[in-house]
Amino acid sequence: MKAAILKSLGSPLVIEDAPEPVLGTGEVVVDIAATRVLSYMNEVFSGTRNYALELPIIPGPGGIGRVRAIGPDATKLSVGDWVFCDPTVRSRDDVVSPDIALQGLTAAGAGGMRLQQHFRHGSFAEQMRVPTENVKRLGTITPEDATRWCALGTLLVPYGGFLAANLQPGETVLVSGATGNFGSAAVSVALAMGAACVVAPGRNDEILADLVRRFGDRVKPVKLTGNEDDDRERMKRAAPGPIDCVLDIMPPSVSTTVVRAAIMTVRAYGRVVLMGGVGMAGGAGLELPYPWIMRNCISIHGVWMYPPDAAGRLIALVRAGLLRLEEYEATAFDLDHANEAVDHAAANGGPFKLTVIRP
Repeated sequence: MKAAILKSLGSPLVIEDAPEPVLGTGEVVVDIAATRVLSYMNEVFSGTRNYALELPIIPGPGGIGRVRAIGPDATKLSVGDWVFCDPTVRSRDDVVSPDIALQGLTAAGAGGMRLQQHFRHGSFAEQMRVPTENVKRLGTITPEDATRWCALGTLLVPYGGFLAANLQPGETVLVSGATGNFGSAAVSVALAMGAACVVAPGRNDEILADLVRRFGDRVKPVKLTGNEDDDRERMKRAAPGPIDCVLDIMPPSVSTTVVRAAIMTVRAYGRVVLMGGVGMAGGAGLELPYPWIMRNCISIHGVWMYPPDAAGRLIALVRAGLLRLEEYEATAFDLDHANEAVDHAAANGGPFKLTVIRP
């Protein structure tokens, strides 16, 4: 099969033939129809993000495709089914605290690296081997639809955060990082889950206005000034009432003061979800006042990715018409132009934009 292979950090992807994946028990082989390219893939491939990768690797976190082969433990899947390949691979021998690897992207800890040794290769290829439990049926779609369904991989991240926070219909949410690729996805997911209001702070007037245009007056934009105390009060005033939940999904480059300003808008007994990259590039940590957390009974959830059943539940939101994949503008490349796709994703990583490779 043809694949795009990363052989060394700092080098371009090499497009060449690779061995077809061999099916084992507990696994499914999928023919990949479309796979998203993360906006920061260039930073992963250059080594800037310092992701844990065992090279050589076929990168690509997740994808949309059709089942090619199934093992004896699959009782619902059939050859030819359209599916989403969930890249969040978990160890099967400890359901309480499993090790995790993101197939085709990175791993956490020694256990995650052991997972990566087997489920290393991702979706920048014509075929992909995936754990059976990570293959989620989509129902009937067309090959053309596969491109936009790649947005699931982006939408699932904030969805996992809101599930951890037990977001309830009618609540008020603040999304810290709302003008970014994952943050704008968080706005749409919160509204699909029934949030009455989403406070959307940011510095880009054009993007803030676009969020209101897309989703209406349930979105309350806030132009940030850079002054922590002033911005906190502006965010509070924008909400129609107390802010029940704050989700932070800021990138590593953002100052901790910006994140703290947003977090400390949450009401007493409120929930905070941390899913961003603050501190990953070094620098100061996030300092939150102990007395404020304790006296206000604030719940703080650190969340990496999402629970195993999240993909199926999110697909149901799309099928119900509550979450619109049509919001996304997709640009597609073939596998021979994978390096161009990586460059395009880096230059076009804004809200509701998708860069996709179609093997």
